[in-house]
Amino acid sequence: MSPTEHHPPRPPRRASRPLPAVLAALLGAALVCALTMVPAPAATPGGGRASARGQSAAAAADVTGNATHFDGLGQPYGGCGMPQSELETQDFVALNVFDTPGDYATYPRPVPPDQASRIGAWDNGHNCGRWVRVTIGDYCTGTNDGAPGQPFCRNGVWTADSYDGATLTMLVADSCADANAWCRDDPNHLDLATASLNRFTQDGVPVTGLPDHWNNRHVSWSYVPAPGYTGDIRIGFLQGAQRWWPAVSVSHLPNGVHGVQYLADGVWHDAQMDGDMGQAFVLAPTSSGGTDFAVRVKDASDAYLFGGREYDFSLPASCSGSCGPAYTAVTYTTQGGDTPPTTPPTTPPTTPPTTPPTTPPGTGGCTATVHVSNSWPGGYQADVTVLNSGTKPVGSWAVRLALPSGTAIATVWNAAVDSSAPPATVRNAAYNGTVPAGGSTTFGMTLSGTSQDLGLPVCSAS
Repeated sequence: MSPTEHHPPRPPRRASRPLPAVLAALLGAALVCALTMVPAPAATPGGGRASARGQSAAAAADVTGNATHFDGLGQPYGGCGMPQSELETQDFVALNVFDTPGDYATYPRPVPPDQASRIGAWDNGHNCGRWVRVTIGDYCTGTNDGAPGQPFCRNGVWTADSYDGATLTMLVADSCADANAWCRDDPNHLDLATASLNRFTQDGVPVTGLPDHWNNRHVSWSYVPAPGYTGDIRIGFLQGAQRWWPAVSVSHLPNGVHGVQYLADGVWHDAQMDGDMGQAFVLAPTSSGGTDFAVRVKDASDAYLFGGREYDFSLPASCSGSCGPAYTAVTYTTQGGDTPPTTPPTTPPTTPPTTPPTTPPGTGGCTATVHVSNSWPGGYQADVTVLNSGTKPVGSWAVRLALPSGTAIATVWNAAVDSSAPPATVRNAAYNGTVPAGGSTTFGMTLSGTSQDLGLPVCSAS
């Protein structure tokens, strides 16, 4: 750490968790923020605070702000109403709940309409589930500690260095309401997951040493569509959900979520958001006292997702009393609307796909085949098919990839990177671990780097 870097402790973040009283005891554990933080400018294009809902409605031009970082989401949920283990990526950010320069008082959440001028980029949860492309900016040579009422980068200057221009696409998953200058004075402040600092790339190559050259740097960022989106949304019941309090979270969204509607007695109704946890909503069954549900979703542009596609599902038997886990995934059927994409949109220039050879069977009766389906300068997309080559169903699977030097996994869908396992080990998601004998499932990922030689993946199942 250089003599000019200052890393004071941040107060604990305690995001609103407006669940029933029966859950109150479960929501005591709050996220403790990291000791290091990053400064950025508080100017918003056009002057003043940009309309939060305006930012929600469409991807805007890049804004520049201070960047801090924090260790992880609170328990059992982050500010958006999703457990960290169920996020589609571990590269996530928190947005400011309030925009109250010079005012560090506590205000109600969600921010009521008569206090709308205090609403920050969080927009009462309406930017949850969206993606932002973050670009590293200048470094502060002075004191940048986020002290209330003090300027950023005191007794120093902002200066460019070798990390400027490194980028990473990240998911909005949490909120920042702390009483410091970062979370109150800077409307464009971003709080980044600490582990993500090691996954920024420049020209497709991961940067190294960024956490040691932080001092709450400037970053610029803007909303972008979900990278390489395929498949469909995920739905899961929250902890404590039951017949009379059917609360769910929706995730794996192509462009965030502004609302959920449920069908009850033949009429569509707007679901109530659970506080300002923007991906969590309280439903009603299709018939009074029942356990069957039908929903449709509106995205960040207030358009119906996939043309108003209807998702039909039931309260799982495991939740007959109430749901015990933080998240209980459900399977659903669909009707109407449009078919979600099965391959990501081709925005970057494509190259002819290459198909590495199928690997020999791994342990546990499964094999994995990798297919590079899209590429662009500095990165590419790979789709992986996991085949149960045994004679019995498997309940879980994992694929280990030998990534070339300079190559890193950027995003994954229909699976999750296991950070506790050897590098580049990808495990099934909660909803696709079970594969019948002779059956298969797929997951996809985008990678940064130029080499597409992923070698022979090793698949294991149990």
